Amino acid sequence: MSQISTAPQHHDRFEYSAIVDRPPLRWAGDARVAVWVVPNVEHFLFDRPSSSITQLTAGFVPDVLNYSWRDFGARVGVWRLMEVMEKYGVRGTVALNSDVCDHYPRIIEAGKALGWEWMGHGTNNSTMINGQPEEEERQIVRTVVETIERSTGKRPRGWLSPGLTESHRSLDLLAEAGIEYVANWVNDEQPYPMRVKSGSMLSLPYSVEINDFAAFLEQGQSGEAFAQTIRDQFDVLYEDGAKTGRVMAICLHPFLIGHPHRSKHLERALAHITSRREVWLATGGEIADWYKRNYLDQATAPAHCQYA
Repeated sequence: MSQISTAPQHHDRFEYSAIVDRPPLRWAGDARVAVWVVPNVEHFLFDRPSSSITQLTAGFVPDVLNYSWRDFGARVGVWRLMEVMEKYGVRGTVALNSDVCDHYPRIIEAGKALGWEWMGHGTNNSTMINGQPEEEERQIVRTVVETIERSTGKRPRGWLSPGLTESHRSLDLLAEAGIEYVANWVNDEQPYPMRVKSGSMLSLPYSVEINDFAAFLEQGQSGEAFAQTIRDQFDVLYEDGAKTGRVMAICLHPFLIGHPHRSKHLERALAHITSRREVWLATGGEIADWYKRNYLDQATAPAHCQYA
């Protein structure tokens, strides 16, 4: 006899909201589009498989081929990405594995010098958030927040889970730890409030499509095609933003976009975006602050509605 699932069939984290029914939104400087760039700076464990360029050795332990391919991001790729972003005045909002703070402090040092923002991204990218007991998940969140604060000097305000994974209690535990915004829910082009048991939580638009992981590893796009996708996405959001403001997330992984044959095309995409006037190059915290200050009271399912 099959077991009956006890998981809820419907969530109650927010109400449905059609974007065409919302009050018009305008960003800082009367911008049409708020663009935030999210470098995923990650650490991978050596004793298990993870993101792979080839399946030939993906089941091996150790898998030196794929592990060292990922390790390129911390050794080389992130530095190339920093140069490209700095050239166009783009500050990153880093999805940061807290293990990076211990293993690659040089990256933290450079990101601080660039004025990058840091958001929690789990302990490492080999450990998803889903099946842990409540107290273990609470401890993961606490460790990530405290480690990042100790290393960067600033407590992370945002959170992106490894693989965008959550348990049914994750949002409540994140709010409990003082996290203000989450990027796991990829269902909108504007921020919106989410219900949590205590405190408040805002969802910021993230993307699994304007994301080099899906583009290169799952769709087989070239660097040139990915850059054109970024430009196309921006152009439509820019036109739509004349009526009501939009958020565009550009989601990057240094072990992918940091290769020369890809980074040159990202540079061209950023040149295209920054050539337009009504664009706000923002961090996640800046977008969250602007929205909360100017629009939160008008939103449906306000954050002060508690999640039962």
